[in-house]
Amino acid sequence: MSALIRFARSPEGLAGLIILTLLASVAALAPLLFPGDPLRIAGTPMIAPFTDPSLPLGTDRLGRNVLAGLVHGARASLIVGIAAAIVAVLIGSIVGTLAGFAGGLIDEALMRVVDAFQIVPGFLLALAFVSVLQPSLPIVILAIALGAWTGPARLARAEVLSIRERDYVASARIIGMHPLEIALREVLPNALPPVLALSAVIVAGAVLTEAALSFLGLGDPNIVTWGSMIAEGRAVLRSAPYLSIVPGIALIATVIGTYLLGEGVSAMLSRREQQS
Repeated sequence: MSALIRFARSPEGLAGLIILTLLASVAALAPLLFPGDPLRIAGTPMIAPFTDPSLPLGTDRLGRNVLAGLVHGARASLIVGIAAAIVAVLIGSIVGTLAGFAGGLIDEALMRVVDAFQIVPGFLLALAFVSVLQPSLPIVILAIALGAWTGPARLARAEVLSIRERDYVASARIIGMHPLEIALREVLPNALPPVLALSAVIVAGAVLTEAALSFLGLGDPNIVTWGSMIAEGRAVLRSAPYLSIVPGIALIATVIGTYLLGEGVSAMLSRREQQS
C-alpha cells in the first residue's frame, strides 16, 4: 500500500491537509486579492464587519483593511512556520545523526550542546535573540529555529542508534565507504521519517511563537502579521473585539490544521512500521 493511500485513510490527516491547503491558497493569492501594501489606509477607522461591502471585515483604528491584513498575515505566518521548521529539522537531523553514528566523545559533546539549548525555553531564547538583533523576518525565523532544533536532534540520534548496526550499514563499512558518507547517505535518509513527522509540531509552535513575538512588538515592523493585528486590537478590545478575534481565529485554525496534518503523517508512519 502506497504512502498516499495510507495517508488518505487518515481522517485527521485529510482534515489538516484541507485546512492548510485553503490557508496556503489564500496566502499565495494575497498579492492578487489585495494588491499593494496591506498597511495602507483603506477607509474610515473602526468600520464594523459586514457593514461596508468593499470592506467585509471592517477597518482597524487607523482605517486599514482587516481582511487584507488577515490574508497577508497568512503569508507571514506560513513562511515563518515552514522556514523555521526546515531550519530546525535540518540542523537537528545533522547533529543527531553525527552524534548517534559517531558515538563516544563526539556524541557526549553534541548532546551536552543539545542540553544547553534545552535548558532555556524556546520562546525565551527567541525573545532574547530578537531583542538583541534588529527584528526582521529572517531574524525571527532563525530565532525560532534556535529553540526548536533540539527535538529533531534527539529523535534523529535515537533513530540512528537503532539503525547503525543493521546489515546494510555494515555492508557499507565493508566496501570501504567513508564514515561521514555512510552517516549522510545510508543512515540519515532512514532516520528522517519520524523526524519529518515532528516537523508539523514545530511548524505549529513556530506560528504561535511568531505571533507572540509580534504581539510583544518584536516582529518585523514592515509586514502585517496575525500577532501584530491581535496586539493592535487589544487597545479597543471592548468596543471592537473583532479586531483581535478575527486574527485569533485564523491563528487557531492554522495551528489545529498543522496539528491534524502531523497526526495523519504519524498515523501513516506507524502503519508502515506495523506492516514492515
